Amino acid sequence: MSTYLIIGASSGIGLATTKLLSQHGHHVIGTYNKTIPEEINNVSYYPLDITAENIAFDFVNESIDGIVYCPGSINLLPFARIKPQDFLNDYNLQVVGAIKTIQANLRALKKGVNPSIVMFSTVAVQHGFNFHSQVASSKGAIEGLTRSLAAELSPTIRVNCIAPSITHTPLAEKLLGNDAKVEANAQRHPLKKIGQPEDLANMVNFLLSKEASWITGQILAVDGGMSTLKV
Repeated sequence: MSTYLIIGASSGIGLATTKLLSQHGHHVIGTYNKTIPEEINNVSYYPLDITAENIAFDFVNESIDGIVYCPGSINLLPFARIKPQDFLNDYNLQVVGAIKTIQANLRALKKGVNPSIVMFSTVAVQHGFNFHSQVASSKGAIEGLTRSLAAELSPTIRVNCIAPSITHTPLAEKLLGNDAKVEANAQRHPLKKIGQPEDLANMVNFLLSKEASWITGQILAVDGGMSTLKV
């Protein structure tokens, strides 16, 4: 049984990943902010407001085998309407939060078995979309952080990043709020469907596992073909 730290474990992709790892018999140390988590076997929950000042990100006293950093935001606005502080808020949530988490738990992670870090980007970094400058800026930084840490922490710790397209989570609710929106977004993808949290959880599970022991420094698209195919 492995032990994994999941930041943002009570909703969306984080929750799906927590459930999957628990089903496989692993222990999950999960954090939540506003959403009260449901009880899941082998899961210990801790409250965490990532954007608060002077908070502790070290939840592990001994060793852990992986960190999964899930928090994100989807704010789609014309560039001219976005304030510089909005960019900073996203950066603090999605990048600085990941940095603090990894730094606080790096010693415990180095003691783990086949230790691995998984973070999240977006298809919008490598495949530009209108009104995505805010989210793509911070997620672009995550991709750079992934590659840099993969080099620095090798050969002990593997670091990878998943870049999904739109996924049916509470975070994307305003974009997928009715059947018409779901269908319109599905048709933009070569596979003609919207990603589900379980699709991403399966990739996280693989990247944490020994089966992925020769994979590091990668940005892996799980996006229904959006980033590479035109059909």
